[in-house]
Amino acid sequence: MKETAAPPPASTDAAAFKPYVEDSSTMAEFSLKAIVLGAIFGIIFGAATVYLALRAGLTVSASIPIAVLAIAVFKKIGKSTILENNMVQTIGSAGESVAAGVVFTVPAFLFLVGGEEFFKYTPILMLSFIGGVLGVLFMIPLRRSLIVKEHGNLPYPEGTACAEVLVAGEKGGSLAKMVFSGFWVALGYKLLNNVLGLWKEVPAALAMGPKSAYPNATLTSEITPEYLGVGYIIGPRISGVIVSGSVLSWLAMIPLLSLFVSDEKVQADLLALGLSQGWIDSHTHAEWIYRAYVRLIGAGAVAAAGVMTLARSTPTIISSFKDSLKDLREARGKSGAVAKRTERDIPITWVIGGSVVLALIMAFLPQFPGEFPGSLLMSLLILIFGFFFVTVSSRIVGIIGSSSNPISGMTIATLMATCLIFLGIGWSGDAYQTVALCVGAVVCIAAANAGATSQDLKTGYIVGATPRFQQYGLLIGVLASVFAIGATMAILHGSAFGPIGSDKLPAPQGTLMATLIKGLLAQNLPWGYVFVGMALAVVVQLCGVSALAWAVGAYLPISTTFPIFIGGMMRVAADKFKGRREESELSSGMLYSTGLVAGGSIAGIVIAMFSSIEWPATKEFGNLGAWLNLNHRLHFLDDLGRWGDLLAAVAFGVLCVLLVRAAQKEIPMEGK
Repeated sequence: MKETAAPPPASTDAAAFKPYVEDSSTMAEFSLKAIVLGAIFGIIFGAATVYLALRAGLTVSASIPIAVLAIAVFKKIGKSTILENNMVQTIGSAGESVAAGVVFTVPAFLFLVGGEEFFKYTPILMLSFIGGVLGVLFMIPLRRSLIVKEHGNLPYPEGTACAEVLVAGEKGGSLAKMVFSGFWVALGYKLLNNVLGLWKEVPAALAMGPKSAYPNATLTSEITPEYLGVGYIIGPRISGVIVSGSVLSWLAMIPLLSLFVSDEKVQADLLALGLSQGWIDSHTHAEWIYRAYVRLIGAGAVAAAGVMTLARSTPTIISSFKDSLKDLREARGKSGAVAKRTERDIPITWVIGGSVVLALIMAFLPQFPGEFPGSLLMSLLILIFGFFFVTVSSRIVGIIGSSSNPISGMTIATLMATCLIFLGIGWSGDAYQTVALCVGAVVCIAAANAGATSQDLKTGYIVGATPRFQQYGLLIGVLASVFAIGATMAILHGSAFGPIGSDKLPAPQGTLMATLIKGLLAQNLPWGYVFVGMALAVVVQLCGVSALAWAVGAYLPISTTFPIFIGGMMRVAADKFKGRREESELSSGMLYSTGLVAGGSIAGIVIAMFSSIEWPATKEFGNLGAWLNLNHRLHFLDDLGRWGDLLAAVAFGVLCVLLVRAAQKEIPMEGK
């Protein structure tokens, strides 16, 4: 195995650090082919993130797979420089981060009074664009203090790993092969499962009846490749914490509540929550209890966990905020000096002017709720909370990485503060629910994109990119991806998977945001269940466990978290067979899992796209209309009983075996 060139070791002295590409070097960077390929990847991974986040409430970082794919594509179509490859991943990663912020908040419009009129393509596009651009603009004055001056203290793990991929660009073909292997396996699996229907999508290991000794205890698993890949990527510890929350909800709280709450009481509470009698008749008793009570407990747990995460980050917030203000003063003092290539940022005047313009757009455009001059308060809160939590987000991902960034906690804190301000000035009616959500949505999108932007700027700092070009690229990535994000949400909402908020697309983060806003402003939240969830989150945190990861599991169905847990266990198995203690970010198993996530998510989007169209079963189409409407699915599995569950388990087991086998492979490490 040949050794590759590696990035220079991190130094605690930023002045002593030397990037891979020297400041005096001139090479192609902000080229047309890099911009186009980055925009394409931004659209693809943005759409895939929408699908994954709506279904599981989770996202994974896209920077490393995009960097790998960029190297592979450029090797096929011609040569490229390391800075062009870096530009592709910079532009492409913006799509994933913006999509995460959108999906965590925007679906809440569907559950608020009058919010349906804002869940349309144009408002979603504008919210995505404004939040994404603010996330980039606010990071510009923070780059020097957080990326440069804190180089030896803030590792930015994804950004550093991505730099390693770029520097070792000669081995890009082998890396990309592993990504594509997982991609095609996931695509084929989804075709056989979701289109041909050769095995169950959600087999059950335990499904007790309401009159049993263990009433309504449920253990099901949605056996999809994207969930398996996510579990492998996040690892056994986090996936185990997540599934433990679901175990408590579905194997403890639901059976316990079933012993004391009558069916009549549950149905009355469900109707009060706005669910129809048709929904009640078509769902199990366990799902009744979950919707009526357990989801509120989970919402309280997520809220408390978010606040605790924010409280622990307070020293970091204050320190980062002070450093950013100090850096602004230093920048003004050096405004007349000519900066080196690797120190050139977009001018601070552009940052201030652009932020003000975006705030005024929010205040005056009719696509957003609120009337002038009250809408100015909404814009002011966006600027204040936005810059505050962009600083928080960047600092936190510098320590723990983007995948663990507590965006939900920051958004919950924003919504709570906004609603309290509204109540203080007398804005307590239903009309202000959508206004509060707009504030939370833009802040959430900005904070999510700021986390990814920080990782990209770290990568650029290590490889020697030009910050200004990277910042231009991030803005292009936002602009390219927002058109696809709104369209993807609309397609999924009207597809066979939809509507958003249903069992197939639960949008857990969005429904949580809506529950909090309605309860805070209308002052009618069932606080008893919420307080129970908050207390449980405190107990978990006192045990030394990540309360936020646990709370997300308590909120989600166990059918979603259990396959993620299996993915984490597959990583344990791969490490045992390989004889290693911990797998690196740049390994065959991690890259193969990234392919599973991308392939499964993209296949789901394509299937949803076709199922959202009413294909006519006319003479010209023959049976094609029925096939494209997914009405052809084989129904013999319904008559197999437990054998159908066993067949599905075998199919998923084959997928697990392929993952573990892929993780055993060595990646050829070729020198430059």
